[in-house]
Amino acid sequence: MKTPVFFAILFSVFALARAAEADFYSYTDSSGVVHLTNVPVSPDFHWTMREKGVVRHPMRVYSLDNFEEIITRGARRHGVDPALAKAVVKAESGFDANAVSDAGAKGLMQLMPETARLWGVSNVFNPEENVDGGMRYLKYLLKLFSYDVRLAVAAYNAGENAVIRYGAVPPFAETREYVRRVTRYRRIYKASAK
Repeated sequence: MKTPVFFAILFSVFALARAAEADFYSYTDSSGVVHLTNVPVSPDFHWTMREKGVVRHPMRVYSLDNFEEIITRGARRHGVDPALAKAVVKAESGFDANAVSDAGAKGLMQLMPETARLWGVSNVFNPEENVDGGMRYLKYLLKLFSYDVRLAVAAYNAGENAVIRYGAVPPFAETREYVRRVTRYRRIYKASAK
């Protein structure tokens, strides 16, 4: 059971981490013991706190509820179905604002550096900026493909040129699975909004 002493220690570690400007990772083992490190030695460790110098906006604690609100607000601002917007974020990052792919895509909507620049996103790890840029890009793709959601979603994954070249969802296993996943998530989010 977590006690006030545990939270005091955890807060102290985070405060020290900020002062030292180091990234920290945590892992909770099967006994419920929390392990903290600045050098993750196994895939069980997950990022807990970003290095101070990397963050370009004031530190803010975000929860899944904050993300849902940010995504819904961004979707409505740009005329994108909120259920589709949430489905894309779920498929892209699993609602992890600090996600970085092997290809270099970053943040909630996994924006590539060139895409982020194109849509005016200066800090891809800022959820509001990332979602705003991602929604503008998704809206652009929807318009480009005459609001064919499957093609727009495929283009979000494989690039618009691949979809244009094939005139359909490209025959890439990853892209086809991505379109299926987004479609499934969208159906779930639509049903939960009723």
